[in-house]
Amino acid sequence: MKNEPAYLDIYYKLRDAIVQKAYRYGQKLPSKRVLADQMHVSVITVGHSYELLVDEGYAEARERSGYYVSYNDADPFLAQKPSSDEETGREEYHENFVMPPVPDFSFNSYAKAVRKVLNDEGERLFVKSENQGRYDLRQAIASYLMRNRGMNVSPGQILVGSGAEYLYGIVVAMIGRDRTYAVEDPSYEMIEKIYRQNGAEVERLRMGPDGILSSELQRAEAGVLHVTPFHSYPSGVTADATKRTEYVNWAKHRNGYIVEDDYDSEFTVKSRREDTLFSMEPMEHIIYINTFSRTISHATRIGYMVLPAALAADMLSKVDFYSCTVPVLDQAVLRELLNSGEFERHINRVRRKLKR
Repeated sequence: MKNEPAYLDIYYKLRDAIVQKAYRYGQKLPSKRVLADQMHVSVITVGHSYELLVDEGYAEARERSGYYVSYNDADPFLAQKPSSDEETGREEYHENFVMPPVPDFSFNSYAKAVRKVLNDEGERLFVKSENQGRYDLRQAIASYLMRNRGMNVSPGQILVGSGAEYLYGIVVAMIGRDRTYAVEDPSYEMIEKIYRQNGAEVERLRMGPDGILSSELQRAEAGVLHVTPFHSYPSGVTADATKRTEYVNWAKHRNGYIVEDDYDSEFTVKSRREDTLFSMEPMEHIIYINTFSRTISHATRIGYMVLPAALAADMLSKVDFYSCTVPVLDQAVLRELLNSGEFERHINRVRRKLKR
């Protein structure tokens, strides 16, 4: 990739080689010194690349032996013996995850953006928003997702609404209440409540150390899977690369849908954020949801969903009579924060603080 640090470039090459099975599950990867000589970089640079592969679940480090491929995208629907974590139950793998306190967005920066919007927009703020949300805001969100999450989406795939909980209800309106919706067990209680309130059946799938247990996915009757791949609440579990691939394969086998709830990913302290499920399968099966309530302030009730490219028009046609629930002024201020870079500067400041 252009303009990437050398360690990221090496990481991407190794990751792609692993996914494409140039290196297979359990196979030893080249030593840091050998790879450094081949790539004409330092051993330290290669070490950073391997650390990222380990962080994301593509490789594991074995003391005095080296690095081995841990990514395994074997078909999760073939019969398999339960893993040890499934046999011993879920109590061993986590304590309740407490989200670290995150400072609110700078009030002065927010007030500056409000003043600029009022001055620039004037009476245009009285013009009703498009039902999906203002186009300029959706364009700013699309650009942000490309820069920060590697998601290549168009403004036409984005729908803006007043927070993630509102958008859960919109998901049911799009997909239908005749399907069963599976949720992580444990999970944020409002997810199940909102699906049930909208008339959908809900199935709970037990969590393991890397995400929903494979045996639970295999037995599930659901056609929709709601997952939080990064920092599931309250378990704090983050799905590794193998589990994320398993989720995507589950949706393809079922011809189903995954609702990817990415509420906390901006505040990862890793050098590189995990791939979204949406970036792994952007066309048909994944609905991506995120919110600005945690990144700006809990009083900021703005969320958005990104619909799969091949199905966006059909899904939107089922809810096109809903007016956007976010005030025009709030939409314009958020657009300004995204386009000015102030939002990303805030994210980077918080990440540095959390890392320290």
